[in-house]
Amino acid sequence: MLPPSPRRRDGEPGVTTLLDHLAARRAAGRKLLVPYVMGGRPSPAGWVAAFESVAEHADAVEIGLPYSDPLMDGPVIAAAGRRAIASGVGPLDALDSAAALAGPIPRVAMTYYNPIHHLGEADFCRRAAKSGIAGLIVPDLPLEESSSLRAAAAEEGLAWIPLVAPTSSPERVAAITATATGFVYAVSTLGVTGARESLSERAAGVVERCRASTDAPVLIGIGVTTAEQAVTGVESADGVVVGSAVVRLIEEGGPRAAGDFLAGVRAALDAV
Repeated sequence: MLPPSPRRRDGEPGVTTLLDHLAARRAAGRKLLVPYVMGGRPSPAGWVAAFESVAEHADAVEIGLPYSDPLMDGPVIAAAGRRAIASGVGPLDALDSAAALAGPIPRVAMTYYNPIHHLGEADFCRRAAKSGIAGLIVPDLPLEESSSLRAAAAEEGLAWIPLVAPTSSPERVAAITATATGFVYAVSTLGVTGARESLSERAAGVVERCRASTDAPVLIGIGVTTAEQAVTGVESADGVVVGSAVVRLIEEGGPRAAGDFLAGVRAALDAV
């Protein structure tokens, strides 16, 4: 039986406790699964159902805040973000509507820095925590420019989830992973998000470098498209982030299709 999800004093999934939540599940022998959903999709009224469908099989859920210039996102996620914006859901709308999400599974916001800068770091983090967000992923903010946002996040109890590229030196990896208070997002390959026919051969190497410098859970992301690739990923990593494959299913088949797919991924990981 899995340990209960740690809680903040307000009852929401925890923020310094995101690390505790994932580490406890890892200690119980569970391979971690973090699916990605785009806020506001497949519709402004229907995205809560999408979250609930994927959360059923997840250890945490990454919520993308729609943004007009997504540097890291491939065509599937970028198109979903454009559709969300066209329907009237911008990044702050998606952030605020996360308050309607229920259940014990922590949710992590993935956002670019511009919306944070526009609102102000302290106000953004306060708003995120009020909406029940447990952590932040900000892929376009370099380590050297992140200290003030990390401090603002910590003030509100938001976990920090840094990304490590496959080209980073061991010294750089150590500096990046030292900031992790949620998990480490190990980027499996160069390029944007999207489906790939196989998991990059670089994946195991970047995980190995992360493990050498941190005890935090290390999850592989970018290009994890099938249950088989997820199983390959957890041969080295503690878990996987699955993004474009989930978003595509939500867009084309609805929340149930995404939930059915993740049920298969979860079963495959549980069999490892």
